[in-house]
Amino acid sequence: PHKGVNPDEVVAVGAAIQAGVLAGDVKDLLLLDVTPLSLGIETLGGVFTKLIERNTTIPTRKSEIFTTAADNQTSVEIHVLQGERAMAKDNRTLGKFHLVGIPPAPRGVPQIEVTFDIDANGIVNVSAKDLATNKEQKITITASSGLSKEEIERMQREAEAHAEEDRRNREKIEARNRLDGLIYNTEKILRENRDKISDSEAASLDSALSRAKKVLESSSSDTADLNSAFDELTHASHRLAEVMYQKTASQQGSQAEKGSTSGGGARAGSGKKEEEVIDAEYVDMDKNE
Repeated sequence: PHKGVNPDEVVAVGAAIQAGVLAGDVKDLLLLDVTPLSLGIETLGGVFTKLIERNTTIPTRKSEIFTTAADNQTSVEIHVLQGERAMAKDNRTLGKFHLVGIPPAPRGVPQIEVTFDIDANGIVNVSAKDLATNKEQKITITASSGLSKEEIERMQREAEAHAEEDRRNREKIEARNRLDGLIYNTEKILRENRDKISDSEAASLDSALSRAKKVLESSSSDTADLNSAFDELTHASHRLAEVMYQKTASQQGSQAEKGSTSGGGARAGSGKKEEEVIDAEYVDMDKNE
């Protein structure tokens, strides 16, 4: 027998059930509302980062931790968006607000908790809290939908039509952000440990950093260029880590050998009575590191 769904019959049954609910005849039926489009915020590079996916049943709540993109950044802008496109500029703005008073710190250190809370009426509350100070700002969006069925469907069709283009754009932005983060961390490590490596080793890493920066700053760099520069700098930074590890291990070995020789000499030259032996405190070098 045919088991397909008759669209006309489905509509008729749905209308009958809805009428029964409104009339109070249908008791044991729960109607669930969902978010028609995804909700999220703009993040580094103009990317749309989703916190609430479309078709999520409401009420719902979701939190994620974000951080700063620059050293000593004391405020962040929370740009609330609705849509399905990968880039913020291609989605619908619902609101903006600023969280200020973040203590100055290196980028990536502050922890900013962003929370989306949607109640049963579809009212969206978005908050941003600095976890170090508990300072918080929030915004309430009462017309998070405010879109007709036709507008929602149009936005969904646009997202599908531009899916491949959006994927490429997002991959390039993410590759750029990844390379930028590696450059920042490598420069920091080199700055703090330059005196522990040879001039030639430092020069080699400086050259790798220079090439990576050139790729990062070039408007013609594509995703492959950015990923290649990332791999090259990763290899150079790993080489720095290896050199530092070897030197640290060598220094610890020399100190351990010196301590062993000193202890042996004391025992060999000792002609004291047993009760005159003085206990020594031995330092665990690994723990001190």
